[in-house]
Amino acid sequence: MAPSNEATREQLDVARNQGNAYHQAMQAMAKEEGAHTAQAGDYLIGFVNEETEGMYALDGDTLVWREAAEDANVHLEVAVADAADGRFVPGLAVHLELSRDGTPVLATDLPFLWHPFLHHYGTNAKVPGQGPYRVTIRIAPAGFMRHDPVNGRRYAQPVEVHFDNVTLNNGRKPSPDAKPRGSSAPTATGA
Repeated sequence: MAPSNEATREQLDVARNQGNAYHQAMQAMAKEEGAHTAQAGDYLIGFVNEETEGMYALDGDTLVWREAAEDANVHLEVAVADAADGRFVPGLAVHLELSRDGTPVLATDLPFLWHPFLHHYGTNAKVPGQGPYRVTIRIAPAGFMRHDPVNGRRYAQPVEVHFDNVTLNNGRKPSPDAKPRGSSAPTATGA
């Protein structure tokens, strides 16, 4: 990253500070859940897994808590950071595949998930046991526009990473603070 007509040296330092904070969040999650990381192209990619969990989602204009599907037994998470400054990269098409002994077990696209301290791409899934698995993560070229004629030439190539001998944390996280399935969460109103 170099100063340009879009970003001064001081502004690039601010971006790196944002990246350092995201990296600290990735490290904290890795300590809790175990993690695998690799650099691929313009990205630093992290994979963690944990027990399946419920999440809020919009149903029309109402935010509703939804428990994970009854047959789901793992939550798969992929964190994607810019390899140059460490910031989270939003708006990507992230695809994950699991295989065991060369046999495909799961193939799924991972949507963006808001998280209290580590934004990531992820989903709940059903897998046949804890593994070990080969995890393959593919990221398509980013479809969003990029500012900056000096620093904006990035995210244009597809990338693929593999993590071998991954054991998954099968199970279900309890949802003690959530309302029962299908009930509405409080909605916010604003001016």
